[in-house]
Amino acid sequence: MNFISLGFWAAFCAFFLIYIFVKKWSRTAMLLWVLAFDLFFFWQANGWLMLLLPATAAVNYFLTELMRKSGAAAESCGRADGKTLSPKLILGLIILLDLAALVYFKYSGFFVEGILNPLLGSNFAIGDIVLPIGISFYTFQAISYSVDVYRGKYDGRPDFLEFCFYLSFFPLLLAGPITRAGRFLPQIRRAEPATRHELRLGLWLIICGLLKKGVLADYLAVYNNLAFDSPVSYSGYELLMAVLGYTMQIYLDFSGYSDLSIGIASLMGFRLDDNFLYPYRSLNLTEFWRRWHISLSTWFRDYVYIPLGGNRKGQARTLLNNFLTMVVAGLWHGSTWMFVIWGALHGAGLAVHKLCRGWLKKIPDSWPVKAASWLLTMLFVMVCWVFFRAGSLEDVGEIFRRICTEFDFAYAAPFWAARKLWCVVLAVAAAGLLIPPRAYNRLQARFVRLPWVVIFLVFLVAVQLVLQLRTGDIQPFIYYQF
Repeated sequence: MNFISLGFWAAFCAFFLIYIFVKKWSRTAMLLWVLAFDLFFFWQANGWLMLLLPATAAVNYFLTELMRKSGAAAESCGRADGKTLSPKLILGLIILLDLAALVYFKYSGFFVEGILNPLLGSNFAIGDIVLPIGISFYTFQAISYSVDVYRGKYDGRPDFLEFCFYLSFFPLLLAGPITRAGRFLPQIRRAEPATRHELRLGLWLIICGLLKKGVLADYLAVYNNLAFDSPVSYSGYELLMAVLGYTMQIYLDFSGYSDLSIGIASLMGFRLDDNFLYPYRSLNLTEFWRRWHISLSTWFRDYVYIPLGGNRKGQARTLLNNFLTMVVAGLWHGSTWMFVIWGALHGAGLAVHKLCRGWLKKIPDSWPVKAASWLLTMLFVMVCWVFFRAGSLEDVGEIFRRICTEFDFAYAAPFWAARKLWCVVLAVAAAGLLIPPRAYNRLQARFVRLPWVVIFLVFLVAVQLVLQLRTGDIQPFIYYQF
């Protein structure tokens, strides 16, 4: 199941036609119908590993209800009376069980082969473990629900069916955005039909997502994969173009998939928050992480950074907390040292920015300063993306060595001759970053007011572009592996 595949859209159209009528008839029937499609969707992606999802839902729901009864939320992170389990103990058990499944499927190989074997000089092997697609996203949503109930930030009392709906909602399973219970569960209770505006906005976001992911990102990926998989075969100029291409690819890939998720949910009458807010327009690294993958950034802020102490324990501890949070975020992205290094680089960068923030505020906020700030931020982000994408430290070293010592503009003309369309796609993608937010909002507002016939024709053009630029199989969504 892939939001770019024809198979998904055929299944979704059949599902959606029935959904429209079921939602008008009965809210319970609507919940059951969507839940059935959720499980079908997850089964298509994971086979029998889909049973992990309902198991996670059951564990989190019933243990959280037990925690409620022990007085956690009702008594301000309450006091156990000696006859019941401590709310904090129950919360710890919930988090332990959630993370146990995630650690087993995602990190067993890394811990054994990447840490234990080098330390002990052994050669233990645990075999191939299939990572269930979406496990990171629904695990984080489950943890946030239980923690918010414990903290008293969410006092709603969903029934088990509503909670299963929240945890398994298929537009969120593959890529988020990670949605909080307080934001989503009230919408399930209301179960309001999609308005005319939401339907049109949903189609707008779906079209944007198809163009970003299915046209631009997937086409850029073809050359990027060749260069990153074998950097010794390419010149410094060609590798620099691959770095630029991947910088655009990962943004288009993930923001496009987020657009698709939010758009599909909008068609169904559910409102999800934006997940990207022009991150490549950021003037510093702190701003970048407020704009990039917003739902994940805020999750790590609320459930890792703040519990570590946040900025409440002095400057040194604040910088350390920033660093540790980003290392954890890097490890979340994948079970290799490359992702840990990527997270550590961003953590160090954030710490340096916060350390220098007092001095930086004294610099005049002029256009040259803004341009230099943007350029420095983008250079740092692009360097970090090399660690994120490359297969090994040796490949990283080879890429940087060739770019720094074997760069020659003489390769520009033959590169253009060999990859004209790729260069055009990269230029179009980069030009899209120059569109001011106000202009984008005006364009969206105009689209929403178009007649249905015109909207349908625009949708067909987007689909045709996807089909025209597809090369062989659909490029896998980058965040599937996370």
